[in-house]
Amino acid sequence: MNLLSLIAVFLIEQWQPLNYRRLVGEPLAAWADVIESRCNAGGRHHGALAWCLAVLPPVALLAAVYVLLYRLSPLLAWALNVGVLYLTMGFRQFSHHYSEIHLALRLGDLDRARERLGAWLDRPTASLSAEEIVRLTIEEALAASHRHVFAVLLWFLILPGPCGAALYRIAAVLRQRWGEAEGATANEFSLFARRVFAIIDWLPVRATAAAFAIVGDFEDAVHCWRTQPAHWPDRDLGIVLAGGAGALGVQLGRPLIEGTEAADSAELGVGDPPDVDFMQSAVGLVWRATVLWMLLLLLFELARLAG
Repeated sequence: MNLLSLIAVFLIEQWQPLNYRRLVGEPLAAWADVIESRCNAGGRHHGALAWCLAVLPPVALLAAVYVLLYRLSPLLAWALNVGVLYLTMGFRQFSHHYSEIHLALRLGDLDRARERLGAWLDRPTASLSAEEIVRLTIEEALAASHRHVFAVLLWFLILPGPCGAALYRIAAVLRQRWGEAEGATANEFSLFARRVFAIIDWLPVRATAAAFAIVGDFEDAVHCWRTQPAHWPDRDLGIVLAGGAGALGVQLGRPLIEGTEAADSAELGVGDPPDVDFMQSAVGLVWRATVLWMLLLLLFELARLAG
């Protein structure tokens, strides 16, 4: 059932891309704001209570609905899986931005590439060079493939029904909404959401980096994964980016954009400086990793049926 659910979601997404920001991102952000407005008194225990209120009731309700539908008909439970996965994962959450930037750079339209990258990242990008645009675009695509595909997929397989996918997506929104707000690091309210998400994302981060290594340059990917993420601002995300950069054989290291200035952060990857040709290589890496996951899931389903 899991494999069929994923195949159905990929096909539906190609036929009818989801407006993630309007249908999922904004409602979940509003839900996070409502919970925060009622619970945020600045304390760590207030943040723990708020997280439990924001995550556990929706996930528990979803589990109850899944069990009820499964008892009525496994087909109804499968339809619920497809619906929740369609809302919580998918390549089209980021692929259209990536494709537009790639096309603009191929055509030599640097202003258009800067404009599309700025709209994607919601940051000023007017001073970025073509190489910096490529670097940022590849990094954001690798990170988005983890957040919107591989991590959701792994949690979908770990928990029954669609509960894992919903858990990961809600926890990710809470971590972003509460943990990246102005003054969040000085306010202990967001501490629980940040720490719990780090625990939830621990295994998916390493599974994503391992998939990149297997379908890319394994030796360089493992070397970068082991030596470089400690210097990245977000160490867990640095594992994904370092593994992906090593697998591609490209030098990354996101420019930190402040106003209209860009300065290099920690170095990621090995090999050649990024150019537009690496953008197509990055697409291939993500798709090969996806095929690997699907093959592993197929083998798991066959072993389960044989058993």
